Amino acid sequence: MLVRYFAAACAAAGVEEEDHPLPEGTSLETLLAAVLAVRRPEPPAGTAPLSRILQRCSFLRNQVALRDPTAGLGTSDVIDVLPPFAGG
Repeated sequence: MLVRYFAAACAAAGVEEEDHPLPEGTSLETLLAAVLAVRRPEPPAGTAPLSRILQRCSFLRNQVALRDPTAGLGTSDVIDVLPPFAGG
C-alpha cells in the first residue's frame, strides 16, 4: 500500500510517500500502526509527532474518502493522509 502524506503529515513523517507491503484486507487502523512503527521517536524540530497529527487527519483511498478505519484495503491501494487545512 502506498501512503502519501500532505502538509503537516508530510513534515512529521519526514517523507512525501512510502510503501507498506501489508497483506490484502489490512485495515486502515493496522496500516497506521505500521506507519508509526517505522517512525523515528522524535519528529523534526517544530513539528508535532505524526501520531498526534494522524488523530486529526482525513484519509482517501484511491482518491475517495475513507471513513471506516476497519475497512479492508487492497495491496495496490493508495492512501492519502490529509491533515486539517486552514483557509478558504
